[in-house]
Amino acid sequence: MDHLGSMISVCITIIIIFFFFFISSSQSFYLPPVDFKTGDPLQVKVNKLSSTKTQLPYDYYSLRYCRPGHIQNTVENVGDVLRGDRNSMYTFHMHEELACKVVCRIKLDAESAKNFKEKIDDEYRVNMILDDMPVAVLRQRHYGSQSAVYEHGFHVGFKAIYAGAPEEKYFINNHLSFRVLYNKNLETDSARIVGFEVTPHSINHEYKDWGETNPLSTCNENTKSMIQGSSVPQTVDRNLDVVFTYDVTFKESDIKWASRSDAYLLMNGDELHWFSIVNSLIIVLLLSGMLVMIVMRIVYKDISHFNQLDLQDESEEQTGWKVIHGDVFRAPVNSRLLCVYVGTGVQILGMTLATMIFALLGFLSPLNRGGLMTAMVVFWAFMGLLAGFSSAHLYKTLKGTEWKKTALETSFMFPSISFAVFFILNALIWREGSSGGALVGTVFVLVCLWLGVSVPLVFVGSYFGFKKHVIEDPVKTNKIPRQVPKQPFHLKPVFSILIGGIVSFGVVYIEVFYVLTSVWLDQFYDIVGFLLIAFVILIFTCAEVTIVFCYFQLRGEDYNWWWRAYLTAGSSALYLWLYSVFYFFTKLNITKFVSSVMYFGYMLIASYAFFALTGTIGFYACLWFVRKIYSSLKID
Repeated sequence: MDHLGSMISVCITIIIIFFFFFISSSQSFYLPPVDFKTGDPLQVKVNKLSSTKTQLPYDYYSLRYCRPGHIQNTVENVGDVLRGDRNSMYTFHMHEELACKVVCRIKLDAESAKNFKEKIDDEYRVNMILDDMPVAVLRQRHYGSQSAVYEHGFHVGFKAIYAGAPEEKYFINNHLSFRVLYNKNLETDSARIVGFEVTPHSINHEYKDWGETNPLSTCNENTKSMIQGSSVPQTVDRNLDVVFTYDVTFKESDIKWASRSDAYLLMNGDELHWFSIVNSLIIVLLLSGMLVMIVMRIVYKDISHFNQLDLQDESEEQTGWKVIHGDVFRAPVNSRLLCVYVGTGVQILGMTLATMIFALLGFLSPLNRGGLMTAMVVFWAFMGLLAGFSSAHLYKTLKGTEWKKTALETSFMFPSISFAVFFILNALIWREGSSGGALVGTVFVLVCLWLGVSVPLVFVGSYFGFKKHVIEDPVKTNKIPRQVPKQPFHLKPVFSILIGGIVSFGVVYIEVFYVLTSVWLDQFYDIVGFLLIAFVILIFTCAEVTIVFCYFQLRGEDYNWWWRAYLTAGSSALYLWLYSVFYFFTKLNITKFVSSVMYFGYMLIASYAFFALTGTIGFYACLWFVRKIYSSLKID
């Protein structure tokens, strides 16, 4: 007992430490507004080079761009390590406009020119940040609307045929025209940044004496019109000098600071998305209501008929699900493994709900993906308490005694498989020289969260879950199992599992499409309210579909419902995986082998988590249903 008390004390101490870590890091989830006055310095941070074609991010300075004397990483949380913000030589001051500011001059060698050409071929985009606002290129909608939308980042360069050349040449975007949108505060005479736009240009700068104050004859205040399209573009080739320049202008805007991300979020949605969500919601609610009404009326009729039978006729009249009351609560095969997966599903369910609620309340900015990743990891670690409690309590309900083994397997089953896939993918990314791989320090933090927080909490939860009194079964279990009769085709496990999964996945596939687009096509997703609604619909659909198939199974006098209930809802993960394959070949333009392996590896982890999540929902719904109907029977 003393040993257990010491373990609990250590766990509480760890929780307090990581709670303060979470609170301190959560400041980056919801960044407070910053007021800038005239002349205040503004530092543009450079981010990773990203491409929807390869899905392999690279460090900004992996290309031969202008480098400051000291490159400093900006790290505020675990997610920012993966995002990789760094300082740059693009600096200016609030309300002070610049024209043709020279950053540096670089001579491209063969290797540098080759790297630029490869990134242009793979359609890489440069990501920059000012006051936590990502730089974006202003575009117009293609279907006639005058409302403007943004594209995330700007291209490294482009390929084109110029001046009648026989083949395409590579050109680099070496001049950036920045425009900073600000909302002015009349009371304090300060301003808040509400937009950060860029227009990239390719200019073959000409100069005579580099030592002059403004040596460029192709870029100064008097020749600024040349930038608008009449200048000669800058080609990419070895032994060429490339001069990097930029402009800065400021424009007052009526956009409020709290709404400054709205224009960026228009990049991934339109009215069709909202209509589809509402339409799916109505259809699912109507279908769910019909299924619940039909099943409950049939079950209520069966129960009333059974309870009204005379005792002498009971043996003759019992059919269907009523006749197997002595076997329906018999423990399933591999009951401990089932308890482990149920605990894992509870942990993922808690993490998902907590993350969505925090995002819905505004604590997680969609523009700060690092904060979102940090929140998910921290929430997952703390939900280990619920995972341990639910797995151990269910294990005790099934007459199990080795709760410590259950806790150990719950702690390591899902994380070890996910981490193994993650490490393999990380090794492949490192081998490609991409900056998208997690650093050693990041991996160490993740392992500490797993082993130092999640695992102890699982054991603490398991102790209390096993200690808690379990609900007695409403009917007694026979000592000798009843033989299951031969089942028709539509009641066999494969049929019910596959049909149940496709119904559950069908209600959320629209949201899956937009989430995949956000993740793999580098767009923002901020319709958290509708995502939460879709998630609630998924929960009810998994529960109701599982109950329906469970009822039909019991009517066929098949009492082996435990695993089938889990698999009926969990099979929706199979359709998630198949849809991800369809999405890969129809929506993505990935050509590299490593990029393909990375995509399918991460989607495998996502599908595995989706399996545990939906399977747990279906299992608990079926458990509630079975207890409910058999507790209504009057059996001596």
